[in-house]
Amino acid sequence: MSYSAGVIRAAENLLTNYMCVRPGEDVLITADTRTDPLVSAVVLEVAEKIGARAAISLASPLPFQGQLSDPYITRAQAEAVKACDVWIDLAFPYFAGSRVHDEAMKTSRVRYLLGGDMNAGSFERLFGAVDLDQYFEAMMAFDEVFAPAIGKTCRVTTRLGTDVRFTLGAPGLNKPRYARTPGMFLVPGTCTIAPDVKTVQGTLVVTNGFHEFYEYLQSPITLTVDSKITKVAGGGPSRIPLERAMIRAGGGSYGSIIHFSHGLHPAARMTGTSFIEDIRTAGSNAVGLGIPWWEPGGGENHPDVVMAEHSVWIGNEQIISEGVIISPSSLAAKAAALAPVWAKPARRAA
Repeated sequence: MSYSAGVIRAAENLLTNYMCVRPGEDVLITADTRTDPLVSAVVLEVAEKIGARAAISLASPLPFQGQLSDPYITRAQAEAVKACDVWIDLAFPYFAGSRVHDEAMKTSRVRYLLGGDMNAGSFERLFGAVDLDQYFEAMMAFDEVFAPAIGKTCRVTTRLGTDVRFTLGAPGLNKPRYARTPGMFLVPGTCTIAPDVKTVQGTLVVTNGFHEFYEYLQSPITLTVDSKITKVAGGGPSRIPLERAMIRAGGGSYGSIIHFSHGLHPAARMTGTSFIEDIRTAGSNAVGLGIPWWEPGGGENHPDVVMAEHSVWIGNEQIISEGVIISPSSLAAKAAALAPVWAKPARRAA
């Protein structure tokens, strides 16, 4: 199989400059029959060139994400993921949230990447066209604005009609620059906007959704929220699988809004074909639905919906205007300096 220079660079950047794969480590790649075989193959070959022992575990796509997928995960995969050092998950729906994933995390050995539905183009852009040092500097500057604002009011709007307010809460997942220690890691490109779940009120108008699969919705869907989601409207045929996923995730009700985010990846494109890439486009907001993972029943399923070009305020200060960070000036400058990188060779983590 032949690969472009950009795809090879993406695999090198992922494995050496992010996941910190070392010679002699065991790397497991989980994929399904819908995964782009070029991505799993190039990750395998580059891992072997590094000196790691690598393997691909291929199975049918999981019908659900989270603990609902448990009955569909093979016993062989369940054992294999606990025995590796680095787990690159290219399946979609992904394994994160399943009991198998939870057990792998409890081994205190596995470094897990939620790679999801990246095709070759997405993979090249997300890992091959980004200066990770520059990106993480901007992401940390973003966190330095939102993390200290816990307890303050945040407002999010869009031109399509979203207008929602909530009290900022504590972020639930650390996003380090290097995956040197066991745990769960995400594709770089999203910044966390964490709500106090019980305070979310207003209206969200969303255009994309990952429910039982990922799609551009047939028409925008409107979610009405008063602490919990009280109404779902619009969407045409797309509303049916989204409502099913929400009711499963909410334990019989529509559930809550459990996270917001801000896309900050300089090369990501909104294609409508990759959830993992679309939510990382500049100004996109991935909105998580369901029950918070720290509450009983949380983590069993986690549908997401997507808004584009949001505007965001903390208190009376506008931080983002239609997807563009405008304040404070130091953060705005770092965000504005982000640009795709196509020619630099991948670097090995120090």
